[in-house]
Amino acid sequence: MAKKIIRSDERKSIFGLDVNGPVFFTSSIIIIISIALTLIFREEAEGYFDAIQDFVANTGGWFFVLCVNIFLIFVLYLAFSKFGNIRIGGKDAKPEFKTLSWFAMLFSAGMGIGLLFWSIAEPITHFMSPPLTEGGTPAAAQEAMNFTFLHWGFHAWGVYALVGLSLAYFTYSHGLPLTIRSVFYPVLGDKIYGKRGDLIDIFAVLATLFGLATSLGFGVQQIAAGLAHVFGLDSGITTQISLIAGITAIATLSVVLGVDKGVKFLSEWNMRIAVLLLLLVVILGPTIFIFQSFVQNTGSYFYSFLEISSWTESYTGNNWQNAWTVFYWGWWIAWSPFVGMFIARISKGRSIREFILGVLIVPSLITFFWITAFGSTSIQQALLGNDTIVNAVNDNVATALFVFLEDFPFSGVLNIIAVILIAGFFVTSSDSGSLVVDSLTSGGKIDAPVGQRIFWAVAEGTIAAVLLIGGGLQALQTASIVTGLPFAFILLFMCYSLYTGLRDENIKSEEKKAQKELESYENTISEIIRKRSTHKH
Repeated sequence: MAKKIIRSDERKSIFGLDVNGPVFFTSSIIIIISIALTLIFREEAEGYFDAIQDFVANTGGWFFVLCVNIFLIFVLYLAFSKFGNIRIGGKDAKPEFKTLSWFAMLFSAGMGIGLLFWSIAEPITHFMSPPLTEGGTPAAAQEAMNFTFLHWGFHAWGVYALVGLSLAYFTYSHGLPLTIRSVFYPVLGDKIYGKRGDLIDIFAVLATLFGLATSLGFGVQQIAAGLAHVFGLDSGITTQISLIAGITAIATLSVVLGVDKGVKFLSEWNMRIAVLLLLLVVILGPTIFIFQSFVQNTGSYFYSFLEISSWTESYTGNNWQNAWTVFYWGWWIAWSPFVGMFIARISKGRSIREFILGVLIVPSLITFFWITAFGSTSIQQALLGNDTIVNAVNDNVATALFVFLEDFPFSGVLNIIAVILIAGFFVTSSDSGSLVVDSLTSGGKIDAPVGQRIFWAVAEGTIAAVLLIGGGLQALQTASIVTGLPFAFILLFMCYSLYTGLRDENIKSEEKKAQKELESYENTISEIIRKRSTHKH
């Protein structure tokens, strides 16, 4: 298999940037044009975003539903197939990071801000306006948790596992650069050197940046709401832009420090703070109820798994899924180059089975328990007649977490911890994304010049800021869905390419094994003949 994808004549060094010209400049131009148009047509932007989202969701929603199910089934097949024992980086490769550090980094990159934003707001919204049952009832409560688990569970991590495994395998096992085009070498061969490979990486850059901007937008809205709730500060767009600028500066510093000193350090501290907040909610809240509902929620989710994961509103004629399931599937797909590449970067030395089950099971179960602790407890309050959290979600989704914590002892401390945690996830998402986009636009270089990392860190913050100015939450959701749709086709192609690569390696491995067995057999026969000959003499 080829060892290089980007030839030296395709790289250009400008102002200290070592880049793959077609990918870097095309992506930059598209992003600049998008930012400019949004700012120029600011008043019309929100209407455009709304119309685009409705069109893509109404015509392609079923396709998103089909794709994410295919991705999950495919990675589970790989985990339990004969390919499961293949080790990323070769049979003698050792993991670069300890298991706990590995989980901390992939969880921070994979969920982070979004989970904090939606863990209360989504269950409460579904509880009050469920897609299938009457709102405000115990049945609606269970349905709300089922769909929230669906959106944040195995399907999301299945998308990440597909991209992460593909990149890790072709990068560490075959020596190809860490970039999306490398995955398609078994199918496209040397054609990945040209325009087709460039096009794949351009789509990956755009999907990553707009998917990441969605999470950063959610995060800054929630930080601003938290500061307003705790300290009485203004939470308007000026504050949000200022927060983006400040936190992007911190993320830039982390990017400069690199994975070991920056991203790893912050990810581990994020997890420590997240565990602290979760434990405080469990201990200070309705402890027994949380554990009871976690068991029930998990069982109900598995029981209804096939039905809700393939539901497309065919007979209801509603468009509930457009703002929820379709948005999430587009978001995860758009974010998959970023999360997948980052997971690949930290996963050398693990077997395919260990990688897939580790990425699927542990983060999903942690997510389920987190959503139960925050979401189910909020629903319990609503069922008991306390409308405070429901009103908070209706008034401003970003304030839900902080209003929820007001009912706990030491609420001021809990709210400050929550703000710090959101900011931490914001930083790790931004710096991890910068490293990923930097790798894509530099032709797969893992450690590109510092100037490039700074450029993309600033670009991510700028995109998030412009989307908030141009259309707020609607713009963020539209960006994810629109960029996720074309990239879904690339992921389908990726399934076939990864399978082809693993199949070819397995065939070669079996041929080598058969050759060794044949040689061993021939040596045994020769030894028997030699001994008989010696015995006769």
